[in-house]
Amino acid sequence: MTVETTFYRDLAYVFGAAVVGGAVARGLRQPLILGYVLGGILVGPFTPGPTVADVHHFEVLAEIGVILLMYSIGLEFSFRDLLGVKWVAIVGAPLGILLSIALGLGVGALLGWNWQCGVAVGAIISVASTMVLSRFLTERGQFRSEQGQVMIGITLVEDLAVVVLTILLPSLGDISRDRVLALGLAFGKALLILAPVTFVAYKVVPPLMQRVQRAANPEFFVLVALDLGFLTAALTQAVGLSLALGAFLAGLLVSESSVAHETMNHLLPLRDAFVALFFVTMGILVNPRILVSQPSLLLMIVAMVVAGKFVIWWLVVKLFRYPNTTALMVGIGLTQIGEFSYVLVRVARDAHLVGDNIYHATLAASVLTILINGLLIRFVPGRFVASPATT
Repeated sequence: MTVETTFYRDLAYVFGAAVVGGAVARGLRQPLILGYVLGGILVGPFTPGPTVADVHHFEVLAEIGVILLMYSIGLEFSFRDLLGVKWVAIVGAPLGILLSIALGLGVGALLGWNWQCGVAVGAIISVASTMVLSRFLTERGQFRSEQGQVMIGITLVEDLAVVVLTILLPSLGDISRDRVLALGLAFGKALLILAPVTFVAYKVVPPLMQRVQRAANPEFFVLVALDLGFLTAALTQAVGLSLALGAFLAGLLVSESSVAHETMNHLLPLRDAFVALFFVTMGILVNPRILVSQPSLLLMIVAMVVAGKFVIWWLVVKLFRYPNTTALMVGIGLTQIGEFSYVLVRVARDAHLVGDNIYHATLAASVLTILINGLLIRFVPGRFVASPATT
């Protein structure tokens, strides 16, 4: 069988897994994301039956899902929304990450890990998935609520922090002033490039999209919108930041124009297809045998994510004088890990900070925490969301 034939067969497997998993999740009244991940496990290399031959191709395609989803999140946000949660996001998110790393160190000390492993595990569990969270919030109609805005603001800063963590983790065995200085210079250069580009784009993009809209050609409109999203994502990646951040910035710029709603309507079908592909790809990487071979390790990581992070984020949000209702909901919403934890655990494994046991336990924990997170968001008492804010 040729490479091309294998690829298209695998593509059929992936979308077939999304259809089956999504249908089962819908029938059980569970989030579609969970169905996609479980469908991916079924066509992964660790389970019997049809198996995807080359996961790498789909990891590349899955990045398109990240870009399109983050683009759409930016379309639904505005600069005003971000300014409203700027302090809890800009200051609170790094504080929450540091507390998660401290949790990793504490648990690691109890389990006999060295300090580098404890720091790595704490960093891995510190970042929640903006993709997962935004889908859950949208399904529950809470995206524009106060807690929804705070959660998305925090996870966007966490996405930025991933860039720092991917550089720092391999350096844990050799932290020097030169390495810290190089990191600071890299981020300074990125800001120097992005700040003027974002300012110019803020002045140019909204009127440009309005002119494209007046052309009354839907096909041309979609092409311009897509090119803007991918161009901005490529720019942020080129200066050392993430594709997701660039896509979000592109959506944020378009959101300031009168065509944001039309752009969203055009992108929704394409976005949903690639998002499904992304989460099936996540499932393909998960080895379910970890449930049997290392249940105690898996349960420990799940407990750190669900119980540990709930306490951490409740405390952080309360520190910024938000109502108790908002703090509780943010704490619940951030009790999961996703795509960027995959990135960090891979970096940590390659740097020999964690072994294969923690690597596979983290991948399996992501599925379990997404399931638990969806159930918590869905079944949390309605009075937490609907009642007047309490302190």
